[in-house]
Amino acid sequence: MNRLNKLFASKNNNLLSIYFTAGYPALNTTVDIAEALEKSGADFLEIGFPYSDPVADGPTIQHSSECALENGMSLKVLFEELAELRSRVSIPILLMGYFNPIAQYGVERFCKKAAEVGVDGIIVPDLPIYEYEKMYSSYFIDNGLSNIFLVTPQTSEERIRKIDELSNSFIYLLSSSTITGYNLKLSDSVEEYYKRITAMKLKNPTIIGFGITDSSSFAKACNYANGAIIGSKFVKLLGEEGYMDKIDGFVRGIRP
Repeated sequence: MNRLNKLFASKNNNLLSIYFTAGYPALNTTVDIAEALEKSGADFLEIGFPYSDPVADGPTIQHSSECALENGMSLKVLFEELAELRSRVSIPILLMGYFNPIAQYGVERFCKKAAEVGVDGIIVPDLPIYEYEKMYSSYFIDNGLSNIFLVTPQTSEERIRKIDELSNSFIYLLSSSTITGYNLKLSDSVEEYYKRITAMKLKNPTIIGFGITDSSSFAKACNYANGAIIGSKFVKLLGEEGYMDKIDGFVRGIRP
């Protein structure tokens, strides 16, 4: 049982996850930011590794990725930084990014290294289910890593059932089929989507991402899932002067 499984076994609602891009705004700040987020009350974190063609990301996270790459961030550098992760941070950590950098690094080597530095799960939005199941799942399982699948309002029930079968920690619900960085609007169709997921009584918890920007949208999301993820809004804060001193207020403002 990794840290994610232990977290969901002990807490099943109002879980708050924060996303940020490794290497942004400065190269060597990844563990400092993770430590500050844990102290402020975040339940688990997603650390994005930058890629030059982030198709699912909006302008804020795209900008952070561009800056991180210019700062010199790479998977090699990230794993070097994360070598001290578990001496300073105890909450679950996921790495999130696109498949191309992982393939270049080597999938088996990537999973082994992620586990070695204390990562608990991986989110790869463009890794198809078939390829994961037939080609790479053993690397994840052998290293105790959870693979997190994404579900959109357009995902069929058959596919969601398959994702539930292959998952072993939580399922990531996109609030819509869009890019990151827009505000969650609970339209009738979105509400119907959440209700449809709830009615399926999946064995895995669900976490909502994309469009969560404040305490109001976080609370809305938690009405339909076990928690929510905030990304772009926090990444924007990291672009401000004195951002380290603002992290505590940001997190406590989301979940008073």
